[in-house]
Amino acid sequence: MGKATGFMEYNRHSQRERDPKERIKDWKDYTARMPEEEVKLEGARCMDCGVPTCHTGTEINGQTTGCPVNHLIPEWNDLVYQGKWKEALEREHEKNNFPEFTGIACPAPCEGACVLGINEDPVAIRTVERSIIERGFDEGWVVPEPPEQRTGKKVAVVGSGPAGLAAAAQLNKAGHWVTVFEKSDRVGGLLTYGIPEMKLPYAVVERRVNILKEEGIQFETNAEIGGNVPVQKLRDEFDSIILCGGAQVHRNIPVEGRDLKGIHYAMDFLHANTKSLLDTNLEDGNYISAKGKDVIVIGGGDTGTDCLATAIRHECNSLTQFDIYDKKGSIRDAMGNPWPQYPIVHRIEYGQKEGAAKFGSDPRAFAVQTTKFVGDENGNVKEVHTINVKLRIDENGNRIRETIPGTEKVWKADLVLLAIGFSGPEQGLIKQLELETTERSTVKAEYGDYRTNVEGVFSAGDMRRGQSLIVWAINEGREAARECDRYLMGATVLP
Repeated sequence: MGKATGFMEYNRHSQRERDPKERIKDWKDYTARMPEEEVKLEGARCMDCGVPTCHTGTEINGQTTGCPVNHLIPEWNDLVYQGKWKEALEREHEKNNFPEFTGIACPAPCEGACVLGINEDPVAIRTVERSIIERGFDEGWVVPEPPEQRTGKKVAVVGSGPAGLAAAAQLNKAGHWVTVFEKSDRVGGLLTYGIPEMKLPYAVVERRVNILKEEGIQFETNAEIGGNVPVQKLRDEFDSIILCGGAQVHRNIPVEGRDLKGIHYAMDFLHANTKSLLDTNLEDGNYISAKGKDVIVIGGGDTGTDCLATAIRHECNSLTQFDIYDKKGSIRDAMGNPWPQYPIVHRIEYGQKEGAAKFGSDPRAFAVQTTKFVGDENGNVKEVHTINVKLRIDENGNRIRETIPGTEKVWKADLVLLAIGFSGPEQGLIKQLELETTERSTVKAEYGDYRTNVEGVFSAGDMRRGQSLIVWAINEGREAARECDRYLMGATVLP
């Protein structure tokens, strides 16, 4: 690629971050721009590896490997190194409608599959990706591009998360009239209300949505299909429907004391906080406050980390994050987790860094399982009881989690946030449309085809595949748009 020896000459430069002690005082983006020259040198680290694996997404052992939207990563790394930013932006948009979203919130499985990552730090692909799109907006290269002709066909897209937005963008390019229905008061789905402001600022979402509007896409908010908007309206007024409603049924913890006050789902905590922040800068008080409280976050993933960062900005009294898994090693297990699988290693994310800056140490407790909640005389949670666990592989290769006697512990808590994911999509609309579902309660539609059992109805994203990554949602939204276009026109112009 750009410089054949770049990977030997330059060390990795990844996304810069503001000082944790300073950024926890506000709700602004916790990251900072990386200088252009550093981004170019990072592009130079991309190897002429012959058979790149970064750009082709697949799943190995349940983990995503490589980029599901098949980003042209080696190409735009090369172009950035050469200073050809506009050409790099064109390559970026060729496969991904929203590189600003993935450049911020994707866990970067592309980096896990980077060939350089076999024995060195991989190329900071996500950092380069975000730098390209932000340069594009800065230079005025990202502008509305409405279609030259309209087909006269009308498509309803239900849900305005990454899958819905990607489907809408592609169908609009094909010349169809697209209306996106969103049940919340703002467009963006979990991009808006599931990822906090300091990680993915709403201005970033709104900036792209405004472009989509100028390209001719209609958005209807506060519009719950099957609720205040009848399903029959869509059947009567549109030629096709794409369901991208996400997977929003929370996973619960069925233990004693779960009904105590002060125990909330993480997404309720994050949603209310962001809405209040955007509406009134938190002045209306319509959110779950962690101020002065002892907070326990149950769940070691990204959503749990987002809860940490939010609770710290509320000025909580103490903070602990339970992770049911053991603490990982600093390097991948060459036998159990070989390249190009996504590296299962110990990571310190932005929320944990902020927790350490605020309280003096990483707030996580590993291999911890909650056994019960205990409340006070007023029904408020006051304690979380736990026991340590370990994984054992039985003779059939099954993973069994066993408790360790003598490791019981009681934790003080008056706010508990459950961040253990989602079990599937809400069933109301699914039942009203009489859609077939899988054993996991997701909409039954084959990957690559996306047609449901109901004529003219397609489904994509988490509603079809279950809880997954933003980049898979964009992949499915684009592909579902292609198949919808084929259904409407008999052939398709979409990739």
